[in-house]
Amino acid sequence: MDESIPFLIITSYCGLIFMIIGIYAIKRKTPMHFWSGTTVKVEEISDIKAYNRANGIMWISYGILMALSGLISLIFGTNIGGIFLIILCTVGLIMLVSTYRGIYNKYRKDR
Repeated sequence: MDESIPFLIITSYCGLIFMIIGIYAIKRKTPMHFWSGTTVKVEEISDIKAYNRANGIMWISYGILMALSGLISLIFGTNIGGIFLIILCTVGLIMLVSTYRGIYNKYRKDR
């Protein structure tokens, strides 16, 4: 149980960062980008508010799942929480990319 507390703190902190990114995305007036160093132009998106809301929900959901891995480690042990975190950081990242592409394609003007 002792190693579960630091794991919970770290995953909760990381999850909070993703949730803050999600809140930032929802509040943005210009389209939120996904990849570092890229931009999404206003002209590319048909409904910026809905696009940013979808992005925000995606990031907040990812952050909640990351924090949840810490709670899982507290309840079921660090090994189980770690396995959940590894799945989240591998399969979850692939799902993030896929989800973002779906969001972008849904709100892209020239589709």
